[in-house]
Amino acid sequence: MNGHQPQLRTVNVIRYVTPLREGGSLPAIAEADDEFLYVLKFRGAGQGTKALIAELIGGEIARLLGLKVPEIVFANLNEAFGRTEPDEEIQDLLRASTGLNLAIHYLSGAITFDPVVTAVDARLASAIVWLDSLITNVDRTARNTNMLMWHKELWLIDHGAALYFHHSWDNWEEQAKRPFAQVKDHVLLRYASDIEVIDQEFRAILGLEQIEAIVSLIPDDWLLRDAPFESAEAHRQAYVKFLASRLSVSDVFVKGANDARAALI
Repeated sequence: MNGHQPQLRTVNVIRYVTPLREGGSLPAIAEADDEFLYVLKFRGAGQGTKALIAELIGGEIARLLGLKVPEIVFANLNEAFGRTEPDEEIQDLLRASTGLNLAIHYLSGAITFDPVVTAVDARLASAIVWLDSLITNVDRTARNTNMLMWHKELWLIDHGAALYFHHSWDNWEEQAKRPFAQVKDHVLLRYASDIEVIDQEFRAILGLEQIEAIVSLIPDDWLLRDAPFESAEAHRQAYVKFLASRLSVSDVFVKGANDARAALI
């Protein structure tokens, strides 16, 4: 694997278009100074920067593994931005989100993935189940698939609920080595018959160097001096260690997914 360093562009938000009420964290469609529309995730929302960190890590690992993810950018929000917003709740959110936020390229005309309508082949299903087991993404269920169909291709969105261990950092080293119990609710699990094959392929692509490169993208000011970390760098290294440790015991979550699938079918 080459030492390609992933980069994220930074855009400035120039227009708040409309809130997306289906998200618990009040994401919005916004226009940036590059004239594109984005789904904007706010640092001032309920889960704060943790959801943005999960979104960045999950999305960029997915992209590295060859899955389709809309471009992720840093989105700068000027402090004057919320003053003209008539909705008080949104105004508060904008005020709390001054500075660097995360935004995902808006796929205009995309429709929500429906497993009843669209068949997914075993390989793609296995790849997505493997990814979500690695990053402990609890949010890819039949109720909320967090996948879109765009130009007849499947796109992954919304990884903000992944890496849920970081909401408390309790015994995270131990959690890294556990199977992913919530895989039993994964919308694609029944189609994921090739997880072992995918595991071999993905472990050849994703190694420590690639994990470090992706985690290094996290801005320092998102890594609040959050217990138990004394610095942004120590906090960043904990994400690296969690993912590297999880990858080293991928057979545990692969077996967990296969067992859950056998129980399902």
